[in-house]
Amino acid sequence: MQHIIDGFLKFQREAFPQRSELFKQLASAQSPGTLFVTCSDSRVVPELLTQQEPGDLFVIRNAGNIVPSYGPEPGGVSATVEYAVAVLGVSDIVICGHSDCGAMTALSTCKCLDHLPAVANWLRHAESARVINAARHHASPAEHLDALVRDNVIAQLANLKTHPSVALALEQGRLNLHGWVYDIESGAIAALDGPARRFVSLAEHPYTCALASRPSTAA
Repeated sequence: MQHIIDGFLKFQREAFPQRSELFKQLASAQSPGTLFVTCSDSRVVPELLTQQEPGDLFVIRNAGNIVPSYGPEPGGVSATVEYAVAVLGVSDIVICGHSDCGAMTALSTCKCLDHLPAVANWLRHAESARVINAARHHASPAEHLDALVRDNVIAQLANLKTHPSVALALEQGRLNLHGWVYDIESGAIAALDGPARRFVSLAEHPYTCALASRPSTAA
């Protein structure tokens, strides 16, 4: 714990003064342009891998980068999505999975969940990804996990679209959805090309989008 406190002291001493004007602006309001949904995994740091400043990203983190479908008893994720879209007016939402995901490993094997009932209950929101993935042939366990991570990103994008605030923003042409998979070892990101239904290198295809909304036009 001491190294964390030391880090805070260094932040106060060095980083905060360098960004004092930014924090002064952020003290009274925020206007992030992107809602970034990713895993709680300590190896995934949204602001680092996207090189964003404080105030740029509105972030949701949980095991498996999951967005439950909208329901009669919305939880914290649903409330945060609604606030980001309806109040903050974000223009983009990113669902970002990652390599070597423990949640997806647990989902695929189901061997370590007997003593983790809360985790097992949470991962039911990714069940469609598991079913789709299980129907395919995979050359190796590693390939199986990589494919499941991608399938889960697609599944969570589908869940996301069930939220009224998201559906309305898409219909009004003011929201774009993105599906990413971050590779921890290489630092690369694979992005879902929605029209092509495949993942491509974000570095090589920087404008790739899972679903780009289009304003509806009157007939």
